[in-house]
Amino acid sequence: MREILGRRRRLRFRRGGRPARLDAALTCATTWRWPVLPGVGLAAAGGRGDRDRGCACPDPECAVPGAHPFDPGLLAATTDERMVRWWWTNRPAAPIVLATGGRAPCALSLPAVAGARALAELDRMGVRLGPVVATPTRWSLLVAPYTLERLGELLYAQDRVPSSLRFHSEGGYLVLPPSEAGAGPVRWERAPAADPPAPPRGSRSSSDNSRSSSRGLRSSSRGEGSASGAVAPWLPDVGAVLEALVEASSSAPGGGSRLAY
Repeated sequence: MREILGRRRRLRFRRGGRPARLDAALTCATTWRWPVLPGVGLAAAGGRGDRDRGCACPDPECAVPGAHPFDPGLLAATTDERMVRWWWTNRPAAPIVLATGGRAPCALSLPAVAGARALAELDRMGVRLGPVVATPTRWSLLVAPYTLERLGELLYAQDRVPSSLRFHSEGGYLVLPPSEAGAGPVRWERAPAADPPAPPRGSRSSSDNSRSSSRGLRSSSRGEGSASGAVAPWLPDVGAVLEALVEASSSAPGGGSRLAY
């Protein structure tokens, strides 16, 4: 009887003949050439369903339950199709973790309320945005790869940088949709697109914004084509979005000082 029930669970999880997370992980790794690995995931913590689920790692006080690498570690992230298939065939419910930096996208994340405010302001300014990952507590804007030196220069120009604004670059990671973490489901607030969207009517399309956007495009698509000719999603330059994110985080409740995971 257990064997039959297990089979039914697997069938419910399938979409188009394959688990949804396996499909998404393969798209990231083989089409977009983003290095990924399975996250630690969630474990039942009290026997009362999803409300009591905690992190599957050994840390009982884990700050990001389910949403981080553990075994394998972050250095195992890869774009190899066989490895990705093996991981998610054995762990179809595992979160998809992107290893940020290098040739992969970087990201900036902030509390969800501040994130919604920042996106509205960036849209009003006519700034082109790339993919945006959302959880119930935080929103993350994917940007073209940047160095710590470049980030330091940009932050130095700011009067104040709230501690709730986080930076995911070389050596960092970010959980991608369609995953489940302790904070809730991980989804696309702005879905990935190969080409930058047209600016809203009446918005600026000034040369400075175009230059930063094209710099992001070159960074995100160089050498990222798949065998089928597809390219990785378009990514903006970090300099095009940082100031709006700092302002939105600073005006969040508590002055943006609370570290909401």
